[in-house]
Amino acid sequence: MRVFITGGTGLIGSAVVAELLTAGHSVTALARSDAAAARAQAAGADVLRGGLSDLAVLRTGAEQADGVIHLAFSNDFSSPDALAQGIAEEGAALATLGDTLVGTDRPLVTVSGTPPVAGRASTEDDPLPTSGPVGGRSRSVARTLELATRRVRTSAVRMPRTVHNQGQGGFAGLLTDIARRTGIAGYPGDGTQRWPAVHALDAAALFRLALEKAPAGSSWHAVADEGDAVRDIAAVIGRRLGLPVESVPQETFGPLGPIFATDQPASSAHTRAALGWKPTHPSLLDDLENIEA
Repeated sequence: MRVFITGGTGLIGSAVVAELLTAGHSVTALARSDAAAARAQAAGADVLRGGLSDLAVLRTGAEQADGVIHLAFSNDFSSPDALAQGIAEEGAALATLGDTLVGTDRPLVTVSGTPPVAGRASTEDDPLPTSGPVGGRSRSVARTLELATRRVRTSAVRMPRTVHNQGQGGFAGLLTDIARRTGIAGYPGDGTQRWPAVHALDAAALFRLALEKAPAGSSWHAVADEGDAVRDIAAVIGRRLGLPVESVPQETFGPLGPIFATDQPASSAHTRAALGWKPTHPSLLDDLENIEA
């Protein structure tokens, strides 16, 4: 299959590209910069130059592909305005990719997050929250999945709060960055809230499975660890960096503070049974041992 991918040189995307190429697919990666283009080519992918806001380029990539995987996001959480701008950019990009594939029965795999559900682990059947700091992303995903009625084989791989590799990535990676900057391995509240996690290489395998065989309009959970207490995550970070571990104000984490403070375990039981997905790589707490002081 000829696959067009956005975000193909990031932590998750580079793992997905390697997974696809190993499985015998060919890949064209969207690349905004010379450095990104060089990384994609070194991995064995072809390159289509442009950014997520270049809608004509996205349309060309989708037209020339047998399937599309969307992963790109601005990842600018510096302010509510920056986050809103990134969400709007992604929404327009997804709409363009989806409209291009209408009537083709080709797969379009997009990315979202696992939803929080009070009192239990969320499942693939739970709806995504459409309010809050990142609610706009959920609305874009919902519109994409609705294209199943217009002969696009849409699916959404819901990612946990931390996608990690060699101790880097996701919310745990942000905790590490904040700890280095502030001198405290902090967590909001009492730290008992749980975050799900997955290794990037395991997540990549699920994106491939969704591309190859997920039914139209379906959602899947890329969850290996159902939920680690945030204070346990912070404890490993603090030990690795030689920093004190303590509760800090929610505001320390900027616009993501309310999400950081939410208990949000998630299950992937249906995903494993239906798609045959089997995570095999290190857990989050084990992988955080790779953090360098």
